[in-house]
Amino acid sequence: MKRDHNMDMIPRDHIAFRVTGHAAPGTAAAAPSGLLPALFAHYRDLTTLRYDFPLLLVKGGPAEGAIRSLSSVIDGVLQEAAPPGAEGERMRQHVLRMEKEIRATTARGVVGSLAALWEKSARRLAAASDESLADSLARARAALKVDGTLVDCNAALPARLFGHAWERVQQERTRPVREQIRALIVRLSDMLKAGMLASEAGRSADALKAGVGSAHAGAFDFDLMSRLLARVGGGSTLPPAHVRRIEWALAVLQSQRFFQVADAGAKAANVPYDFVFTSCAAACEAYGERLPRMVELLKAIAVARLEAEGRYVDGKHDLFFDAFDAGALDREDLSLFPDYLVCVRWSAGDPADEAGLWRLLSSGIPAKVLVQSDEILAPPNEEKALPFLTARSAHLAAMAVGLRHTYVLQAVSAHLLQMKDAILKGLRHPGPALFSVYSGCAASAGIPPYLHAAAAMESRAFPSFRYDPGEPDWAAAFSVEGNPEPGADWTTHRLAYEDEMRQRVTEDVKFTFADFVACDARYARHFARLPRAEWGAHMVPVADCPAGALSQSAAREPYVLLVDARSALHRALVDDSVVRESERCRAAWRRLQELGGIRSSHAERLLARARAAWEEEKAGELARIDRAAASATAAPEAASAVQAAARPASDAPAPAEPGVQERSADEPYIETPRCTSCDECTQLNSVVFAYDANKQAYIAHPEKATYRELVEAAEACQVSIIHPGKPRNPNEPGLAELVERARPFL
Repeated sequence: MKRDHNMDMIPRDHIAFRVTGHAAPGTAAAAPSGLLPALFAHYRDLTTLRYDFPLLLVKGGPAEGAIRSLSSVIDGVLQEAAPPGAEGERMRQHVLRMEKEIRATTARGVVGSLAALWEKSARRLAAASDESLADSLARARAALKVDGTLVDCNAALPARLFGHAWERVQQERTRPVREQIRALIVRLSDMLKAGMLASEAGRSADALKAGVGSAHAGAFDFDLMSRLLARVGGGSTLPPAHVRRIEWALAVLQSQRFFQVADAGAKAANVPYDFVFTSCAAACEAYGERLPRMVELLKAIAVARLEAEGRYVDGKHDLFFDAFDAGALDREDLSLFPDYLVCVRWSAGDPADEAGLWRLLSSGIPAKVLVQSDEILAPPNEEKALPFLTARSAHLAAMAVGLRHTYVLQAVSAHLLQMKDAILKGLRHPGPALFSVYSGCAASAGIPPYLHAAAAMESRAFPSFRYDPGEPDWAAAFSVEGNPEPGADWTTHRLAYEDEMRQRVTEDVKFTFADFVACDARYARHFARLPRAEWGAHMVPVADCPAGALSQSAAREPYVLLVDARSALHRALVDDSVVRESERCRAAWRRLQELGGIRSSHAERLLARARAAWEEEKAGELARIDRAAASATAAPEAASAVQAAARPASDAPAPAEPGVQERSADEPYIETPRCTSCDECTQLNSVVFAYDANKQAYIAHPEKATYRELVEAAEACQVSIIHPGKPRNPNEPGLAELVERARPFL
């Protein structure tokens, strides 16, 4: 193995920690205790922040407005009720205090309606006898037009939110069928009554008396009425076969348990079916048991419509309905019935309902399955270096995309409000749908679920994506646009802090998978906090380590920034196992990016081939130019040689042409005549790279350039005319990697 020059700069105990994951006793490396990623410093107490949660599950109204954030509701109230000027600003401050109080209440696990929590919070805030505050809250309460249940980001959120949205979607979907069944029940009942009145039994004195009722029974002579009707009756009764069909269809419609239509004469004793389950196997079993009843109800609806319209033909329709069974059901038939909602909460590593899940999704049953995962990191393994993301729940949605007709959505609980439209679209999908949600409620995290769930998405450990098989092409079907910075490997945030000189410093910090692992106390041994005296230029953030350069032989130490309980900033060395897992996570995210159309390895490969062909053509053209120039100068040189030979020996040779000198292959240079004046290199280092009188770049001071600057300039050059030469400083950090990167430009 070739040894890197800068390996000598890294303490041996650091190298040992990176390789083994264990800090030697008495060394500077020590496992962090109670440290969190530095970007968490401003989010320790979420109740002091104004953000999406708690969410309001709105009562009534269309499904599109069924989920709202408390902050958006408060904004609407203030927009309507707050007057302009100082009075309005005072009211705004009072109502925002109310919002903060409600947010703190729900963060303690209290669940209730917005109206109830408003009243309780108003009483607590008004305890100080502030009349102005009480007046502001009363006016705001009068402007509050919506109500519903407030839920915080916790373990109960996914099931509550999806259950609420599912119920609203089902009400919208089944309303036409419920109204149709209600109308058919009334119509068939009227037909039977009319047929009964036209029959001899219907004209009997007892039947007439029952039709009038006991209140007016004494005012009529029902025997005389029966005799009179018998003389003009005409015998227009329904044929017996039609009566039997109508009675059968009416009985089925009134006794069915799929739709609630009790106000239309349905039997109250028939409790509607429950369509919400906590087990995929139970949902499959219920569907199988109810399937004959579904077929029977569809027959009854069809027969009732034909009879109500007078279009039933015995010889034609009897044969069709006799052969109608479960095999004749299509997607349109199934879409008439309520969908099944299955809410499964899986523990890490052992999803007991997995077989039932795949059976349910692959069967085509219109079931909407919510799989809530509270853990996506596998428990630490001291003996084997297994991948961290071994929990199958972390890969469940990606596997489900292969089922073709299943709608798939992967999201974290902290981002469910932003994914509301995708959730509703999945609940309205005519086939099965899978919603894989990470709750952020890992017991080992020790941080708010909202923050932990958001960290899973930001770090690409559990990115958001959506697959809709109903779209016409892949570009429309698959999307990763719900993620922050979907075009980047890692998300970037601005971090501000005070350095040791108490000066304000700001820098851009990338949030990586290593930062997400640092949230989990079980993996503390994979990080070693370093004292400031051991910080050095050879340390680099995990995000800046290029793939393949993270082995123990690399002359760099990957680290993450952490903060303690006092928000003091620390650097923590990251061992190789976490760094390798970060590379796997980044590679998996890049594959998702490619599926989402953000990058294309095929296009990049074709571009590389085209670039290589262009480079080859350019090299050939330059060679032809050099040969032409050489042949053009050969004749004058030969003539000069003849003239020199003819001159006396005392004549001195002609001096060399000024400005022409030989160039060493080891020296950096620019093909100045081909410069496009793009400013890339001069912006990188205006001392080293400069423009000549024609505004074309050349290397003015090669001795002042680092080899990294020369290589990066060569890589950035759009026309590939910068040649970095050989490195001058053999001790420059990362030299082995830089030499390899410079090879295509030499």
